[in-house]
Amino acid sequence: MSLYCKIQKRLGRFLLDVELDVGDEVLALLGASGCGKSMTLRCIAGIEKPDHGIIVLDDKTLFDSKKRINLPPKQRKTGMLFQDYALFPNMSVLENISISASRASRSDVDALITTFRLEGLENHHPYQLSGGQRQRCALARMLASGPDLIMLDEPFSALDTFLRWQMEQEVAATIKRFGKTVLLVSHNRDEVYRLCSRASVICSGKNEPIRTKHDLFFHPHTYADALLTGCKNIFEATASGRQISIPALCATFTTGTTVSDIEYIGIRAKKILPFFMKSLDARTIDLHYEILSVTESMFSYILLVQPIGGSQPLYWEIEKEKYPEIRQHKSILSIPVKEIMLLREARE
Repeated sequence: MSLYCKIQKRLGRFLLDVELDVGDEVLALLGASGCGKSMTLRCIAGIEKPDHGIIVLDDKTLFDSKKRINLPPKQRKTGMLFQDYALFPNMSVLENISISASRASRSDVDALITTFRLEGLENHHPYQLSGGQRQRCALARMLASGPDLIMLDEPFSALDTFLRWQMEQEVAATIKRFGKTVLLVSHNRDEVYRLCSRASVICSGKNEPIRTKHDLFFHPHTYADALLTGCKNIFEATASGRQISIPALCATFTTGTTVSDIEYIGIRAKKILPFFMKSLDARTIDLHYEILSVTESMFSYILLVQPIGGSQPLYWEIEKEKYPEIRQHKSILSIPVKEIMLLREARE
């Protein structure tokens, strides 16, 4: 299966302008709230109508503004899991699943009930189910329609931490059984990394080119890429030849090649080192600092430190066993130059 989607839709001053070319894979759509992720899914599903563009699923045209094609949702063979699951409250589990299974037999519905461990709950209504049971019912209903594409819109947002992990395993198994094109909208970068093969960042309605998850997370290109993949230290920067200046840290460093379009740099909080731990042959930015605050997490300490002479603080995450050593040594930290990410405002 494959999906090609190139659409535009204006909502007041907001313009959704996305282009996706997806195969049999799990593609993540990442972006801040209101950037257009969910609207993209709704346009593909036929719930919303784009102003312009084309949507083709496995050589079947679902929407084409020039040819005036706009198939209704029931003819698109797409399945969508909403944030609130959108189960029919006046219907039982069996009825919720069966209503989507127009071409399926009762044995097919029973098989889905067994697959999603809903036996004994067939006559229960949504209000009688736990959060995990409601999600499993919604997944079964989605697959009962025999979709060629499934879309998951923040599928774990309403669940607590423990249930999120359980349901992630359910969804991962569902995706593996499905074996076709899957689109996932999520704000959780760890979920995206575990479930998806590629990703596209949507910023202010426009998506960046699709990239592998490894490339996006380890080599972000833009401010939005770095922010959405969890970088806590992003500073304005200017480039002159091979030299990069970071005014907020009162620091400079040189790159291996000439750069001209750098507007920001990013530093992962876990990549900062105590001065005494740095490699002797490594190129680093060494900064004197003062500790502003210390926050304890389960396996680490998160330090907010102020570089001497700088105008903005740094977030620094350090393993618990290393923290006592930091307090005993001089207050100097080292940022390996190879770990500094060079960023632009947005992809052209």
